[in-house]
Amino acid sequence: MNTLQTADYIVFFIYFILIAAYGIYIYRKKKNRTENAKDFFIAEGSLTWWAIGASLIASNISAEHFIGMSGSGFALGLAISTYEWMSAATLILVAVFIIPLYLKNKIYTMPQFLARRYSDAVSTIMAVIWLLVYVFVNLTSIIYLGALAISAVSSISFAYCVAGLSIFAVIVTLGGMKVIGYTDIFQVLVLIVGGLVTTYLALTLLAEQFGYGKDLLKGLALLRKEAPGHFHMIFDKSNPHYKELPGMSVLIGGMLINNLAYWGCNQYIVQRALGAELHTARKGILFAAFLKMLVPVIAVLPGIAMYVMHHNGLFQKEMTDAAGLVKPDQAYPTLMNLLPAGLKGVAFAALTAAIVASLAGKANSISTIFSLDIYKKYFNRDASERNLVVTGRWAVVASMLIAAFVAPALKSLDQAYQFIQEYVGFFSPGVLAIFLLGLFWKKTTAAAAIAGALLTVPIAVVLKFLPVWTQGAFPDYPFLDRMTITFFAIVILMVTMSLSKPASEQDTHRIEVNSKLFKVSPGFVIGSFIICGMLAALYTIFW
Repeated sequence: MNTLQTADYIVFFIYFILIAAYGIYIYRKKKNRTENAKDFFIAEGSLTWWAIGASLIASNISAEHFIGMSGSGFALGLAISTYEWMSAATLILVAVFIIPLYLKNKIYTMPQFLARRYSDAVSTIMAVIWLLVYVFVNLTSIIYLGALAISAVSSISFAYCVAGLSIFAVIVTLGGMKVIGYTDIFQVLVLIVGGLVTTYLALTLLAEQFGYGKDLLKGLALLRKEAPGHFHMIFDKSNPHYKELPGMSVLIGGMLINNLAYWGCNQYIVQRALGAELHTARKGILFAAFLKMLVPVIAVLPGIAMYVMHHNGLFQKEMTDAAGLVKPDQAYPTLMNLLPAGLKGVAFAALTAAIVASLAGKANSISTIFSLDIYKKYFNRDASERNLVVTGRWAVVASMLIAAFVAPALKSLDQAYQFIQEYVGFFSPGVLAIFLLGLFWKKTTAAAAIAGALLTVPIAVVLKFLPVWTQGAFPDYPFLDRMTITFFAIVILMVTMSLSKPASEQDTHRIEVNSKLFKVSPGFVIGSFIICGMLAALYTIFW
């Protein structure tokens, strides 16, 4: 039943009270610093390595993982896990090569880096693009998927879910990055426990349906036996889902571009580490990489389990819409509705924790970019610290209101997770090209960066729709391959422009790069080897 019992409400309210009380405690403990802009936006010097790692994961995991990734697990199988497992490898690269340069040059926002390295024009163009993407793609999809899931497992209407999630997230966000960072530790614990509960239910239910009782290990074995096609990490061109996950591109092509842009050039993510010392930031990022390895267990396996049961005649009504079409994104809500009273409350709290943490992190990044890179630069150059904090809080409220009104428009989506990945991928190749060339090639000019910023989306749009416009005369590339093509097209364009019209010495904005910054501790090396070994084993077993 899509209702919560008394025990579920008790569990949820315990979670709500604990997270609210902890947030208030952190806020009051540091209240004397809440009017400091750097402290409010990036929690300068306040987050421990485990808080940074937990906050990275809490901000990253949301309804798009629980609902969207489970839906893709239902439709595609384990291969969708490549987004998580390759993220773990990418986080190591970011910790070694990118974060040290941000910290050494005292970078607090991504537009600030672009202004220092290139020009204010590049910075402003990208700041506006980021704000639009964060509000109209990220915030709206998180609210939509969250409200969809909560309304599916409770008697609360979709509209009230949208309103409740938005208000809850605003309350958390108004305390600043320190409150977000430390409450995220609790949020991660809740979402992992709740996620594991749902996975346990899925596997034991599967074992029970095949006559093996509630044998967890037997349920796990049944997944691969009953759905062998769902346990291939690399698709060949004959696979019907090749366009979504095209072969080796999930390892060295578009997936790497997607992940580097997300984890290394994204205010929403990088912000967690920008206020820390280098060794603390690196330990936090490595901790996040380990947690990333766990995500498919709580997000993908339940979707595959639902596929097996649906394929064997179960949950036909729950998994189809009024037109009789299978809706993969209903897999996780259907499972949650099967949980007994009390445990359903745990899973409900986990889902809410993931949604609210992600919304809060995204909203904080919106407020940071708007306040420091738009408001202070163009509206009030003499803004005080307090004024910036107040502006940031109003930006949180405004962005959440806009997203809440737009979110219902996403109801027509089938696999929301793939939608998010594809349309954010319109921007990622250009962002990554601008950042990598800006960090590691001193000859890159501001004019080249502007061209890269302005042409990224048009190139991506042409590659997507040209096959339609030419009625198939132009190849219809998978979106990850389009990202690769767009990335190299922008790099070639920027290199050519920079070489043909070099910037004068006084117009060259330099970022300090020192090879000593790339040296890592023995502990970091050991942790990285463990993660890489796990990845090698997984891809070997499930190739």
